[in-house]
Amino acid sequence: MIPLVEHFYSIQGEGRYTGVPSLFFRLGGCNMRCEGFGCVEVALDGSEILGCDTVYAVDKKNFGKSWQSITDAQELIEILQSYKLPSDVDIVLTGGEPLLHANNPNLVAFLEFLISRHHRVTFETNGAVAVDFEKFPVYKSCVYALSVKLSNSGEAYEKRVNPEIFNAIIDEADETFFKFTVDEQGLQTGLSQEIESILLLAHKTEVTCMPKGGSKEEVEANTNAVIDYCKAKGYRYSDRLHIRIWDQNKGV
Repeated sequence: MIPLVEHFYSIQGEGRYTGVPSLFFRLGGCNMRCEGFGCVEVALDGSEILGCDTVYAVDKKNFGKSWQSITDAQELIEILQSYKLPSDVDIVLTGGEPLLHANNPNLVAFLEFLISRHHRVTFETNGAVAVDFEKFPVYKSCVYALSVKLSNSGEAYEKRVNPEIFNAIIDEADETFFKFTVDEQGLQTGLSQEIESILLLAHKTEVTCMPKGGSKEEVEANTNAVIDYCKAKGYRYSDRLHIRIWDQNKGV
């Protein structure tokens, strides 16, 4: 079973392909909670749940009843076809942590369908969940936005930084890039050094940084500091275009 939280057609708001029309499949479940990001979502029972800006796709206990259970790859294919989109539109698998479901045969079959029809498939991943590229070679043809978490996530270093896993993805996949979420205060108190220490452990790939924020106001408050940091280091700046436009993360 694959837990499908939501699907929607929008533009990619982050990373290398910002602005590209994309069909998103948000999968449920995560190996982290990232409560340090300080975003709050109201659960089905009215309680407030602290976590990342997609906590509704992370916390199965409080939100799982609203998730759709996918038991066959054909269900995902039919969702794709129901949108009547350009034939090779970009597909983004996000979460939560979508690679938790990497060994699911229905997800593998869906990916094989997508790649055979020339869709560019991007995984938005925290880089701490392994992929079996030998058993499932289709994963080599996907793009990986490696959003390795920093201390501002609230997660322990040993849990969020796993060079063996993210280097295997960098080595095996056709296309990868790091995507770090940073804020002005964090850059003043050590996040820059954290990023540099991670990159010393990493094989070579592009580095992208974007401003922390689950709201337009927070994103804008951190934008200039992140741009200055990217200019100083030679990294690519990524906006969070969907939040800047719609002031939300869900369904856009």
